[in-house]
Amino acid sequence: MHALTPEQYRRLRDLARAWTAAHQREAKAEPHFNPRLAADALCFQCYRLPDHGDQLVGALVTPLSLWLVMLPAEEAAPGPEPGARTTLTLPSGRYPLEAVALGDSLSCWRLVLLDDLADLDSRQAASRLAQRLMERIMAPAEETAAGTPEGESG
Repeated sequence: MHALTPEQYRRLRDLARAWTAAHQREAKAEPHFNPRLAADALCFQCYRLPDHGDQLVGALVTPLSLWLVMLPAEEAAPGPEPGARTTLTLPSGRYPLEAVALGDSLSCWRLVLLDDLADLDSRQAASRLAQRLMERIMAPAEETAAGTPEGESG
């Protein structure tokens, strides 16, 4: 893992904008649409994965849901073909991802972690929720299950 580059941060802003452009209009018709939230890419880290090369992995919060997302770290790298499936292995376990298109020029891998964020009262609350979930996903399975790292006592 290493720090994200300015270009990668721009790529994450583009991800949030692409979700908004592709889904915001129809999202407003959903009963659990939360007008206090906006699409925001949070808690991303760069990983080199054996089957996918360098990928950005993190959370995408939307006015409807919270996704675990993976997309190529470099803009020039091709995104996944919509409808494809893969498995992402992280310290806490294996996560089944599906490829989705966000407009004509961007696709990503996603797993919907939470499908209703209607009860969140602010973007800050959504950010805190995304951070907590990503901390759990990135923690080793032993730590997640027991609440403390293996070998430590509470």
